[in-house]
Amino acid sequence: MAGNYGANQYRQTQVKTANRGQLLILLYEAAIKNVKKASDCLDKKDLNGKGAAIIKTHDIINELVNTLDFNVGGNIARDLERLYNFMIEQLVKANAENNKQPLVGVIKLLENLLDGWRGAIAQVNKAQAGGTGTPTGTIK
Repeated sequence: MAGNYGANQYRQTQVKTANRGQLLILLYEAAIKNVKKASDCLDKKDLNGKGAAIIKTHDIINELVNTLDFNVGGNIARDLERLYNFMIEQLVKANAENNKQPLVGVIKLLENLLDGWRGAIAQVNKAQAGGTGTPTGTIK
């Protein structure tokens, strides 16, 4: 129990001190973790655990939608919004049908987006460190 408390404290400190890019990465990582947990719960016939993990993922993806900046991101932000909405539909389907297949697709999408954001954030950090200005993106 004490170890769990320490991990929670660490996570809270990490979130409170993270910049926008780091928060985005944390959101993606948490979403992926929860989709995998939902899938594991389905394997174990733990429908309550599956539902809880899917709800957490749904909430995280809603937060990702809320981070979109349509003024700056334009079509990219709109495309991401459509992709996030598709993932939410797949989560609802997986939950209603107790079907792992939609979860597999959501994991792949989230992992691909996470890789892309990691690369983009690394480029922004490199540009800022080099003094070449602050690139704009699709997140607020």
